[in-house]
Amino acid sequence: MAGSGATHPGQANRDPIVKILGPEYGTVEGEDMSMLHLLDKVKKDDDPETEMKMKISRLLHQLDLQLLNSSLKQFSHKTSGRFEEVSESSSEAEEDEEQPVRHQEGNTDLPSEYWGIQKLAKYLKIGSLKILKEISQNTLIRHAIADLGGLQIMVKILDSPDKDLKCLAAETIANVARFKQARRTPSYRLAIRTEGMIENLVKNLSSEHEELQMHCASAIFKCAEDKETRDLVRQHGGLQPLSVLLGNTENKKLLAAVTGAIWKCAISRENVSRFREYKVVEALVELLTDQPEEVLVNIVGALGECCQEPINRTIIRKCGGIPPLVKLLTGTDQALLVNVTKALGACATEPENMMIIDRLDGVRLLWSLLKNPNPDVQASAAWAICPCIQNAKDAGEMVRSFVGGLELIVNLLKSKNKEVLASVCAAITNIAKDEENLAVITDHGVVPLLSKLANTNNDKLRRHLAEAISHCCMWGSNRVAFGETKAVAPLVRYLKSNDPSVHRATAQALYQLSEDPSNCITMHENGVVKFHAQCSYDWEWNNGYDL
Repeated sequence: MAGSGATHPGQANRDPIVKILGPEYGTVEGEDMSMLHLLDKVKKDDDPETEMKMKISRLLHQLDLQLLNSSLKQFSHKTSGRFEEVSESSSEAEEDEEQPVRHQEGNTDLPSEYWGIQKLAKYLKIGSLKILKEISQNTLIRHAIADLGGLQIMVKILDSPDKDLKCLAAETIANVARFKQARRTPSYRLAIRTEGMIENLVKNLSSEHEELQMHCASAIFKCAEDKETRDLVRQHGGLQPLSVLLGNTENKKLLAAVTGAIWKCAISRENVSRFREYKVVEALVELLTDQPEEVLVNIVGALGECCQEPINRTIIRKCGGIPPLVKLLTGTDQALLVNVTKALGACATEPENMMIIDRLDGVRLLWSLLKNPNPDVQASAAWAICPCIQNAKDAGEMVRSFVGGLELIVNLLKSKNKEVLASVCAAITNIAKDEENLAVITDHGVVPLLSKLANTNNDKLRRHLAEAISHCCMWGSNRVAFGETKAVAPLVRYLKSNDPSVHRATAQALYQLSEDPSNCITMHENGVVKFHAQCSYDWEWNNGYDL
């Protein structure tokens, strides 16, 4: 590596490099030498992946152009004519990109040789970035890039005037951000808080180059799983350009990236409100037909998040969005099925929407997805069924019309997936409100299956399981059966939870179970009075029953 002493042969050449590429690429004492510390950091690291990190740090090292600086002596012997040959071999587009810099050739401080060095610098950076982009597909390497400060370098490149470099940097950021653990590293947090990463991504959404827009939208798509990122996109004015880009329907890669970014940004309620101002829901509904599945997954995901606001559920209906959503239930793409069931479930909370879903046989299609082998699809379908039952005109009859449907949902209580179990318990709570259907699921063995789940520490499952047990107590000798199948003692322990919703559901279940004397004894033996004294919630809703 070139030193920083005044006697180094390349000393006279450094200032032009700094002028061309920025102060971070200099090696003169007092200038930014952050990359010089990367190798030291890796050498001191006892991580078993040290060799890999060393190779990545070298790539990052090249990106900071220390390699170029160390080679200046060799480059300076080349004639300007040689560099003109390199220039002539480049494309017209590249010459255009470099025009703003070439206008400075009249500057006597910058000999013509350095415009050739500029091109070599660009090629060096492009080569390193292309390698980083490719290897960042690997999960371990994505983490290493973030850990070694690679994101900060990408952010600097995003602010450069070169489109090719910016595209590669944005694509690398998107790859690194795909890895959730990388988004939690101090390096990532530093990049978004102090290096202006999100601000630069947002700024480039307004570029006239569609490829750059696509890579920046894709990076936002991957980064916006993080709440702070979603807030920064809004604060830097990124929601409007994303909304505008929905109008570019011909470029499907760009549309996939933009709809993905909108989907993830819409996780935040504040962003949903802003999207409503830009009429994003209307635009998304228009895009529901004749799109690649990659685009549809994102569109439907975005609609599902936008349904957080009740008015958007109405907008979807008025724009004719429910029929195409129901039609998508017949597809096979697993990610799309998860998103469309969520969106329809949200829409079904409005009775007018539910009428359309029912008329289009949407509830039957949702129920059939309980047979899908993917647990994510099963859970999403079961959650969607809940508001459908709650808002159907004759829910009991509708449920009974699905041949084998009740047996199917009871059997899902044998699943090993906690989300499936919680969603199925929630569906059973709604099914059990109809006495005839409660009798049928009792015959299918719902009581012992629910009891078997009682020894769980998962609060989400605890809450919905307790609610299901409470409603299933309303039939025949089910209260006694829950006691015999050892559900009571574990329920008492739910009162130790820190979740008030678990407390409420548990109190309701224990109240129903306490109508059987044997269950009262079990509760007392397991300290229900002690737990009651420790809990600080309101029992008034519970018919005034004091546990």
